[in-house]
Amino acid sequence: MEIILKTDIAGLGYKNDIVTVKPGYGRNYLIPQGFAVMATPTNKKILAENLKQVAHKAEKIKLDAQTLADSIGDTSLTIAAKVGESGKIFGRVTSIQISEALKEKGFEVDRKKIALDTEVKFIGEYTATLDLHKEVKHKVQFTVVAD
Repeated sequence: MEIILKTDIAGLGYKNDIVTVKPGYGRNYLIPQGFAVMATPTNKKILAENLKQVAHKAEKIKLDAQTLADSIGDTSLTIAAKVGESGKIFGRVTSIQISEALKEKGFEVDRKKIALDTEVKFIGEYTATLDLHKEVKHKVQFTVVAD
């Protein structure tokens, strides 16, 4: 079943994308929650018209995301965590802590746009991916140190 997404959904697609999903997922979850609409010919025409109207606005958003990615550049973050004797962290480092570390450096990135490449459970160096825009992804290095 084809649907048109109204919002960004992780692992599925971005706003205004036409994606194919299983009928139950579409009818029982995405459409009733307001995350998507059926991809009928009428809705596709409406989508095409809306995309034409917001094309230049979307270009500015993409440019802002690219500017943010360039300004972050090779910035390295240091995150302090409580650690046991074996070097294992009590709990784990989350996207919230990375977002706060970026905020301290002067960069506003929503925690929902940060994905950790691996689970962070030990002291060391790791990488997180910032999903700043549909076409702009940026990797940031961070180091976990003992608190």
